[in-house]
Amino acid sequence: GQNRAVDGMTFHVKQGEVFGLLGPNGAGKTTTVRLLNGILPPSGGTARVFGLDPLMDGQRIREQTGVLTESPSLYERLSARENLEFFGTLAGIPAEKLSQRVLDILEFFGLQDRVNDKVETYSKGMKQRLALARALIHEPPLLFLDEPTSGLDPEAAQQVNELIAGLSQRSGQTILLAT
Repeated sequence: GQNRAVDGMTFHVKQGEVFGLLGPNGAGKTTTVRLLNGILPPSGGTARVFGLDPLMDGQRIREQTGVLTESPSLYERLSARENLEFFGTLAGIPAEKLSQRVLDILEFFGLQDRVNDKVETYSKGMKQRLALARALIHEPPLLFLDEPTSGLDPEAAQQVNELIAGLSQRSGQTILLAT
């Protein structure tokens, strides 16, 4: 229609960098994340992620990225372990590595004591940490975080921000943060 969600945007993100897209609601941050992952087709212009065109190579890009959406979908009636095992299997993690990967990432996010509890019993902050773990289960080199602290209380938001900073420093992951 007449509204342009993203117009004239140009940026380059280096490997291992944390890059922020800042702006009010409706500024085009989520649209940019969707465009870069090949979820939405652009009406014009070009984009490259790992040298790939999201429109033509969206599946290959999504295999190399992790995405945390503003309202992440988790299976509430499954445990944290079951959620991560399911998404890890979808990501193609070999069964012999998956169990340990799930335990390691749950420990990193401080959820090891609740590994077998149903997600419906988790606080909002715990669910957000689990959703971040889900985005990272396959160890993607690029992580898209769309409003990762939305709706969290200040303490939970600070914990999530510290985890994000730690990811970049610890593993050299590239993080595009939309907030």
